Amino acid sequence: MTGGGRRKPCQHCRDKVEQVDYKDVASLRRFISEKGKIRSRRITGACRRHQGQIARAVKRARELALLPYVNEGGRDDGGGGGGRRHAER
Repeated sequence: MTGGGRRKPCQHCRDKVEQVDYKDVASLRRFISEKGKIRSRRITGACRRHQGQIARAVKRARELALLPYVNEGGRDDGGGGGGRRHAER
């Protein structure tokens, strides 16, 4: 695979956004995966400055219960272990 070509400019820089607002839940949802994790810069296309602001805004919105920490259907009852702890003999 080749990574030729230029990256798209940051959407926030293009729109001249100075500060990402934690109350704008609709726009913050685009930066969160289905499981509720904050997406990386590589996926979102945000610059370093705005990605930090996005992460801070998402964390604030979670703290104020505007966004969920995890998606309702995102957790299985298996607990997410990496396999069996003790093998059968």
